[in-house]
Amino acid sequence: MHTGSAAPPARPVRAVLLVLALLAALLAAAVPAAGPAHAAVPDRWGFAYLDNPTPPPGYVPDPSRQWGSWPSPGTNPVRVDQLGTGSYVVHFPLIAGPGGVAHVTAVNRAGTWCQAAGWTAAGSGIDVGVSCYRPGGAPDDSQFTVLYTASSGAPLPGAGYAYLDSTPGGTLLDQYNSSGGSNLSSHGSTGIWKAWLPGVGGAGYLGNVEVTAVNPGQGARCKVTEWGPSSSGQTLVVNCFDASGALFDTEWTLSYSVRRAVHGPAIPPKNFGYLWYNGSVPAATNFNSAGGTNTLAVGIPSTATLPSLAVPADHAQVTAFGSGAGYCQLALPWARSSGSVQLYPICFTPGGGPTTAPFFTAYTSAF
Repeated sequence: MHTGSAAPPARPVRAVLLVLALLAALLAAAVPAAGPAHAAVPDRWGFAYLDNPTPPPGYVPDPSRQWGSWPSPGTNPVRVDQLGTGSYVVHFPLIAGPGGVAHVTAVNRAGTWCQAAGWTAAGSGIDVGVSCYRPGGAPDDSQFTVLYTASSGAPLPGAGYAYLDSTPGGTLLDQYNSSGGSNLSSHGSTGIWKAWLPGVGGAGYLGNVEVTAVNPGQGARCKVTEWGPSSSGQTLVVNCFDASGALFDTEWTLSYSVRRAVHGPAIPPKNFGYLWYNGSVPAATNFNSAGGTNTLAVGIPSTATLPSLAVPADHAQVTAFGSGAGYCQLALPWARSSGSVQLYPICFTPGGGPTTAPFFTAYTSAF
């Protein structure tokens, strides 16, 4: 398992910016620790959608919603084992290696959320642990999407992609920055961090952000609460909560992409898009690689329509944005119709009641 996370085998593999004074205090309170510098397109990646929340051993999830960077992914599939109620191991073949990040999004209308429990090289592959919890914190079975990606190598000037894997204390277990800079994470008070991604993005709101809690032992949810763009990089405030909605220290991952697929590559894939809803949809956070115009109908759930992108095998993620302990996910698996894809983000109050709230969502095809 990557440093700082337990291995998956047991239960568990189990409004505006914060005032500048708070951000300064966070940075002063803990000088961020930088991990090893990484910067390139992904070396290894895989994604999948678990369509059966109670899978038999060695289950192959929806073939039209899984793919990866290993040889012949169409005939060498992802497999999933369930270890107990709400506890799963996703086996990505032939992409073993260190580091990387994982993202997980639950797919249900009941308010059960899912998180990463950790990941580790297993033989020639990568095993990603996923744990799901119903409101209140009891383990619960659920459908979910899961993504793993890892990058290393030489910088790509001008490329807009970065990720980090932060411990509760702010030390980086792994990181990637396509500008060649070193990402930072600083821990403030309980459950609050500031991430700094130098050299990517721009002075305005631009691109997409995804965040996932990583905890093998108890329910945890993480979200982006503030975003401060600048010409020199991106400042993001991340808050994490326990099952009761209290601020909580846990490991977490963050990925940021501008005109790139959620797992990092530029072309391929040719078909990807994203949008950010924060009461409106800022133009530069609403991207469609085919040149179409994405639209959003806000509701419970919302419907994001991304035209001309629907090409299986494909994948989607959702992350909540804004203050408070509410959270967001997918209500249903995405639909494909006449070349368009429809995503169905849904958000919940801390107690699990459906509500409308801001979110990030991202879609990608493998091709």
